[in-house]
Amino acid sequence: MSTAIAGQYAELKPARTWLELGARVLAQAGIESATLDASLLLAEACGAERARLLAGLAEVKPGQALRFKSLLARRVAREPVAYILGRKEFFSMELLVSRRVLIPRPETETLVEAALSWARSRPLERILDLGTGCGAIALALARHLPEAQIVATDICAAALALARRNALRLGCAERIEFRRGDLWSALEGAGEKPQSFDLVLANPPYIAQGDFDRLPPEVKSYEPEIALLGGADGLAYYRKIARGLPGHLVSGGRVAFEVGLEQAGHVAQICRQAGARDTYRVRDLAGVERMVAACF
Repeated sequence: MSTAIAGQYAELKPARTWLELGARVLAQAGIESATLDASLLLAEACGAERARLLAGLAEVKPGQALRFKSLLARRVAREPVAYILGRKEFFSMELLVSRRVLIPRPETETLVEAALSWARSRPLERILDLGTGCGAIALALARHLPEAQIVATDICAAALALARRNALRLGCAERIEFRRGDLWSALEGAGEKPQSFDLVLANPPYIAQGDFDRLPPEVKSYEPEIALLGGADGLAYYRKIARGLPGHLVSGGRVAFEVGLEQAGHVAQICRQAGARDTYRVRDLAGVERMVAACF
């Protein structure tokens, strides 16, 4: 934040003026969503609703101003707003997030919507969410499919702990079994029978190693690499998951993957090589092939 603008901050009280200056600071840092981000951060600093601030119905107290400046500095450093606030909305749920998990994105809602559509024609009694992160997919399905048994896995203990917290907050803790492990190994236990599912969902790491440096700073500097990088070509985790699908899906069971740009064709081929009978692709609201589904 420039010295001149910081000096102006010391004298200002009306929320609208703080919002304008905050947006200016963020815009100068090259942040496209400057106005929205400034309003979210000011609401957090003041403990107030954005609508009241935007309507000019609140003033910013000195302590709140200091808090706002601190939050702005973090955003200027390109820390994502979701990490600053510690929460993110997904499928009409407010989820806790931290730097140990990927921030849930609207594109991933495509997987949830597909699962809910399939559930209308065929009961989904057992669902597996591989690499659950903060629990976004598993929790969305638990809330909309109360009869389903859901297993959510992750290799990261901190991610699973956060997912459990989200499940408790949303009243879904008893509906989801959380298991730690690397993909299929999370389902392995001494004396346990192999588990089969009607549906497997996964949003695996799919960034190719060579593309990492081209990611936005909000992603490459803050989000966990283990949840981003998918090997040399970005497809390593799809291959690992596909190899285990025949042994973990019931007859007629489905898998649905989120995929990166221009990966849909490759992932569909990986599924066919693993024994899929049918594959198809789904575009997101931006027209990008964002999901690959396959039936086994």
